[in-house]
Amino acid sequence: MAQGRFVAYYRVSTARQGRSGLGLEAQQAAVRSYLNGGSWSLVAEVVEVESGKRNDRPKLAEALKLCRLHGATLIIAKLDRLARNVAFVSALMESGVEFTAVDFPQANRLTVHILAAVAEHEAQMISARTKAALQAAKARGVKMGRRPGEGGVLTDEGRAKSVAVRQAKAKDRAGLLSDVLAEIQASGVTSASGIAAALNAQGIPTARGGQWQAVQVQRVLAKA
Repeated sequence: MAQGRFVAYYRVSTARQGRSGLGLEAQQAAVRSYLNGGSWSLVAEVVEVESGKRNDRPKLAEALKLCRLHGATLIIAKLDRLARNVAFVSALMESGVEFTAVDFPQANRLTVHILAAVAEHEAQMISARTKAALQAAKARGVKMGRRPGEGGVLTDEGRAKSVAVRQAKAKDRAGLLSDVLAEIQASGVTSASGIAAALNAQGIPTARGGQWQAVQVQRVLAKA
């Protein structure tokens, strides 16, 4: 049974959420299921929308600060939610904050290092296989990165798949933003310019990776 105080850290990224099958709601459900029973308190839940390849995560820093402030344990749903980078995991462990991964609660410092190393190796192997496949395709004469009218050929089936992929990404992005927008509006910020400033302050980029403007917020709210 869980004992003591906890700060939950959830990380989601547009690129990985669909492939991993572990979105925000699934992470929250996993944490709550783990904490079910015992004498515990959930001090805070911190959500970060960020790529797992980056180590400068302001929301994780906030979660660690809360842990130190309340003498709490950082709890995550899945170990790879932290990072696929050994150096990053080492830095986290050196922060002095205890943490628990729901999918591997018995992990100690040694096993965490090993698992992080394995995850990093897998990421490197996937990247290497992707590059090799692209090089093999180029060797066969396949033209890469061409737009219609620039030498490439896009069939009706290809167009349909491209549209479906874009729509899926847009839907996924909207789902990721909905909770964040609701929190901002609940805090009393309702103007498009105010919401844009809040999103930028939290380090949440637009779909293209830029800064938010009022007009972009209006479009997102209209779709929602």
